[in-house]
Amino acid sequence: MQVCEQPVNIFLQPGEYFVGNASHRVITLLGSCVSIVLWHAEIRAGAITHFLLPSRNLEIGNEKIDARYADEALSLVLEKLKALNISPSECEGKIFGGGDMFPDQNKSNSINVGRKNGEAARSLLHSHNIRMASADLYGVGHRQIIFDVSAGDVWVRQIKPSVFPFFRY
Repeated sequence: MQVCEQPVNIFLQPGEYFVGNASHRVITLLGSCVSIVLWHAEIRAGAITHFLLPSRNLEIGNEKIDARYADEALSLVLEKLKALNISPSECEGKIFGGGDMFPDQNKSNSINVGRKNGEAARSLLHSHNIRMASADLYGVGHRQIIFDVSAGDVWVRQIKPSVFPFFRY
């Protein structure tokens, strides 16, 4: 009788990243944030980020690299993959998120952070020669993401904001 081992579930918070093997499944919730998912089919290892902003003006040597920013989160992930002898160009990339969390607000004077995050993710994959296998970006509401590192599958469920009725007591 063969025993089927359950994967270890990891919940990824904003500003975190994860690199692991086939024994893991990573779950996160994204609003305007974006996740970059990298997966190596042969080794069955993968990585996922959950970043809040595209970049910051980091002066080298002054501050610690921070996974809340797309470029820095990807640098941290690539460093961990390199330690596993995985080249970024051998991975397939997927990106998710960038939702509009406040669709009823006037956007004429504001920056669409979700869109900028998605554009940064696309640009980063391109600049590191990582083939983008799929993307599920933008729209209204947040997404629930489940990344099965074993198979490289990512399940996405986009949840549109609902209007909660106000009750008078």
